[in-house]
Amino acid sequence: MSTPSPDDADSATGGNPAAGPAADDIELPQTFRIQKLAYFAVPMMFIVTLALAGGSLVWLGWTMILPVILAWWIVRIRTIVTEDGLRAVHTFGTREIAWNEIDGLQFPRWGSVRAVLVNGTKVRLPAITFADLPRLSAASRGRIPDPYAAKAAADNA
Repeated sequence: MSTPSPDDADSATGGNPAAGPAADDIELPQTFRIQKLAYFAVPMMFIVTLALAGGSLVWLGWTMILPVILAWWIVRIRTIVTEDGLRAVHTFGTREIAWNEIDGLQFPRWGSVRAVLVNGTKVRLPAITFADLPRLSAASRGRIPDPYAAKAAADNA
């Protein structure tokens, strides 16, 4: 999941996250990151690797780098929405996707959200969840539809 920014749905809609933020309220670029709660895994991993390395420093001392790698990974992966499109920052690479290349989004049952491109390929969008769609829709200036707003409009009609 991603961490909310100061422009998240609650601040933009007066506490009604189902309505989503207004497109004019979102400043670009908008960054979607893993929740800060993920950082709690880093000290837990450090404790485990300390126990492993304490058993045999010569053979298992290398495990002490694993918490650092985990922290780097949590900081690195993100999806950035810009005026030109999406930037998916993965572990070892970055993919720029223009708005006219995106055909839609796919939400697999297990796994991360994928952008389906017009040529049929799929690109993983790190740190985006279904709950982020109102903010993603507002940041994309409506290029990606908000199903929550569509449901609310259908209910009110």
